[in-house]
Amino acid sequence: MRQMRRPMRSPSLPALPALLAMLALPGCISLGPKTPAQLMRLTPVQTAPADSGEAVAAGRAVTVVYPIAPMELQAVRVPVRSGQTTLAYVKDATWADTPAHLFRDLLAETIRARTDRPVLDPRDYHLAPGLRLTGRIQQFGLDVDSQQVAMIYDATLQYPDGRIQTRRFSASAPASAATSAGVAPALNTVANQVAAQVADWVGR
Repeated sequence: MRQMRRPMRSPSLPALPALLAMLALPGCISLGPKTPAQLMRLTPVQTAPADSGEAVAAGRAVTVVYPIAPMELQAVRVPVRSGQTTLAYVKDATWADTPAHLFRDLLAETIRARTDRPVLDPRDYHLAPGLRLTGRIQQFGLDVDSQQVAMIYDATLQYPDGRIQTRRFSASAPASAATSAGVAPALNTVANQVAAQVADWVGR
């Protein structure tokens, strides 16, 4: 006599309503790092006033290119140097964007405010080729031994006729503490000081 075989069942899955309820519970599942309480940004000391616009004369525009930076500045953290070989980051300090992007925007606005030249985005250089400003941020962070923040920016200015000039700019300021609140004002100060130096160099 042949025995009847029972059909095999696939392993049971959690009921969909129960799964959705679990996902809805706050704090049960982490989808990424915790959002910082505050983000730091760079604010220009000088800004250009609103106007009705102007025709861009040949060769007068300045195109400010995003600077390159070492690996330590390609994150949204503030580096802390101790001695010649040790590097860490300020624990609670987080930029709203990478320092290179923030400084490029600050630099462009400062040049626009301090010179009589229109400033273009890198993507618009072909529309009105003129001066082209590139550079590298060598340092932008806190030195814990001196309790100072410092910025070093190596600029390269290319003229429409092909001539090239280079110059190093630097600035430093005291930080009140190795915290976000302690370094943010000082970093904004040195970034504005360097931007003003570059703007005066470009606009002469």
